[in-house]
Amino acid sequence: MTNSQSTHRVLLVEDDIRLANLIVDFLKSHGMHVEVERRGDTVLTRLINYKPDIILLDIMLPGMDGLTLCEKLPDYFAGPILLMSALGSNEDQIKGLELGADDYVVKPVDPSLLVARINNLLRRQAKPAQVESHCLSFGKLSIDPHTQAIRLGETEVDLTSHEFELLWLLASQAGQVMSRQYIYQYLLNIDFDGKDRKIDVRISRLRKKLGDNIETPFRIKTVWGQGYLFAPEAWNN
Repeated sequence: MTNSQSTHRVLLVEDDIRLANLIVDFLKSHGMHVEVERRGDTVLTRLINYKPDIILLDIMLPGMDGLTLCEKLPDYFAGPILLMSALGSNEDQIKGLELGADDYVVKPVDPSLLVARINNLLRRQAKPAQVESHCLSFGKLSIDPHTQAIRLGETEVDLTSHEFELLWLLASQAGQVMSRQYIYQYLLNIDFDGKDRKIDVRISRLRKKLGDNIETPFRIKTVWGQGYLFAPEAWNN
């Protein structure tokens, strides 16, 4: 059923003309406004005039590949990034997520599934932060839910909105193990299937940005077989 009202603005970065046209037609039939960019090295310039809500990004692109572009986009674009690729191994998907993508779909993708993924990412982006009114403080770490400002000692830590949401969830339950199932339900509105790595990758990025030990983390701990634990006593040094 066609929705006559455009609700979401999509930038599709895809050099396969036939595939791009199919995706555009399907997304438009679901009420989305779509523009297409066919080269990776012209996307950042395109963002000056077109302000999408979400970017669908192919990996194999002329000019600049999608993974390189994915690293650069957060400096120009605050919305979700959905990578699309025929490269479907776990390693490829983990690499894309580690570089900043919010989701990853393997081609050929069912159009209805693609729409569902887009809507899910945009719902998460629009969802107001479910936070208390006060700041949280643990030793040298301070977390302001209103401005999403993070300070570790004298250093301001730059987090994406998704990273902040995860950090706040863990810190608000400091000292308690948060199961993967709970985190997935709370943040992504999906059940944890035992294989998805989105939260694991986001945890890894948080640890790097917050000066945790990657090999033996002591600030955001992994409790094997259970989930993650934010250690309140670990931020004094």
